[in-house]
Amino acid sequence: MELILKKDVQNLGFKDDVVAVKPGYGRNFLIPQGFAQLATPSAKKVLAENLKQKAHKEAKIVNDAKTLAEALKALEIKLTAKAGGEKLFGSITNSDIAEALGKAGHEIDRKFITSGIVKRTGKYSATVRLHREVIVELGYEIVAEKA
Repeated sequence: MELILKKDVQNLGFKDDVVAVKPGYGRNFLIPQGFAQLATPSAKKVLAENLKQKAHKEAKIVNDAKTLAEALKALEIKLTAKAGGEKLFGSITNSDIAEALGKAGHEIDRKFITSGIVKRTGKYSATVRLHREVIVELGYEIVAEKA
């Protein structure tokens, strides 16, 4: 079953992509949730026309994402957390990284950050997806909170 995605769907594709999925997944999840529509010939023509019009705007968005990526590479993020030795009491998640970036002046939604759950102090890296073509590795350090 061919569908046109209306929104980004993780592990499937990005907005305006034409994807092939199993019929049950398309009928029971993607279409009812508003993530996709059927890829009929007329819908494909409309999509092609819309993509032509978006091409110029897309170039500006990509350039803005690249400048933001350069700014993020220059950042040194230190997160403090309560710890006993090297082991944290709790964990550091994508939300904590997004909050630290917000304090640094870069508002990035936590769902675009991939780092996993970290439970020890040290240096780590996270992947930040700013655009489908712009993905940046962000280094950060977790230090123990001083009593």
